[in-house]
Amino acid sequence: MPVATRDINRRIKSIANTKKITKAMEMVSASKMRKAVNAVLATRDYSNSAWDLVKNLSAKTDSSLHPLLQKRNKVKNVGLILITSNRGLCGSFNRDIVDEVAKYVQHHKKEHVDVEAEVILMGSKGQDIMFRHGHNIVAEFAKLDMHSRITEVTPISRMVIKDFLSGKYDKVSIAYTDYKSVISQKPTIRKILPISGEDEELGFVGKESPSTEEKVTKDEFEYLFEPTPDAVLDQMLYRLIELQIYQALLESNASEHSARMLSMRNASDAASDMIEDLTLYFNQARQQAITSELADISAGRAAVE
Repeated sequence: MPVATRDINRRIKSIANTKKITKAMEMVSASKMRKAVNAVLATRDYSNSAWDLVKNLSAKTDSSLHPLLQKRNKVKNVGLILITSNRGLCGSFNRDIVDEVAKYVQHHKKEHVDVEAEVILMGSKGQDIMFRHGHNIVAEFAKLDMHSRITEVTPISRMVIKDFLSGKYDKVSIAYTDYKSVISQKPTIRKILPISGEDEELGFVGKESPSTEEKVTKDEFEYLFEPTPDAVLDQMLYRLIELQIYQALLESNASEHSARMLSMRNASDAASDMIEDLTLYFNQARQQAITSELADISAGRAAVE
């Protein structure tokens, strides 16, 4: 019996050490989450306002004025930017977005049997998962835990724009996890090229749809271009795509750190429950050992007498 209590005590100490680690990781993730959420909230309104502006431009402007506004007659090649995490221990964060990508690709192949999808990765965890799904990965870009400058997404933005303009892709979408709250994140896939008026905003999960009056108000104006439409669109559209990718990255980072914080909190709670159960079992085993020893002493004394 002493051996049993020694083993139980060793397990309790081991789980307690694990709990210290998960608690520390929870605190680190909470700190990163606060910074990521602040970054999301600081840029979300600007990103959505810019997207609204370009959507209105695309609806009121001849699509022939700029190639980024021109829809392809048939979608044969799809470029998909996938944002995942670099590390694990974040629950189902990566699996949920990859499952959403798999559904997205299957949906396109049902509509167009000969469609080809190529994946552009941001985040090392997505590579192994996408390879197992059999998707074609054409590029992988480094992803930081915390992003502070929009220039960090300039290379991937230039790549997808160049490939779209060259005709390599007929459609470009981005797969990311939209941040709604600390306990709620939504895997989302959104088209960024070609730009069209029906595209949804980023970071709009959980918000109410605009009223009919608001929609009418948005349509009651026209645009005047100075110096020319080409000059204005060349400056705006390229920067907008870069901004949308950056905003999606911020949303994904906030979601990732929230998911990891909750995962570590659940692990810490589970460790506490295990320690409580093992402590009870330890006390019971120790009590049994004491009772057994007392019984042996009593029996020996009775035999002597």
